[in-house]
Amino acid sequence: MKPICLGSMLVFSLSLAAGGRSLAQEPVNPEGERLFRTRCGTCHSVNIGENRMGPHLSGLLGRSAGTIEGARYSKALGGSGIVWDEERLQAFLANPRQVVPGTTMTVTIRDEAQRSAIIAYLRRLSSVD
Repeated sequence: MKPICLGSMLVFSLSLAAGGRSLAQEPVNPEGERLFRTRCGTCHSVNIGENRMGPHLSGLLGRSAGTIEGARYSKALGGSGIVWDEERLQAFLANPRQVVPGTTMTVTIRDEAQRSAIIAYLRRLSSVD
């Protein structure tokens, strides 16, 4: 092969590698992770099967509320029919007892930027499960 062809192939390969990064290679939002650990981590884990006072939150987005086997749920949350998406999480984290009257979740996160950072962290984790 001629040198110009090798150079073109190298540039093409590098551009594919840069554009084709997998989510596993992207860094986790450190602020979202910090907020999750300080605001949510006492009651929730992000490890599959590791339920605490609340269910694990790995793969949360797109999941129906109250469906993790072995986790404790209030009757209200288990019967809510909610499928977790970003909009539902924003509302629930801002005021869980307004969104699901009778829920046992007591923590509220009033700051929208903090909620968004936590949700982005959970979304990132959901995409690499």
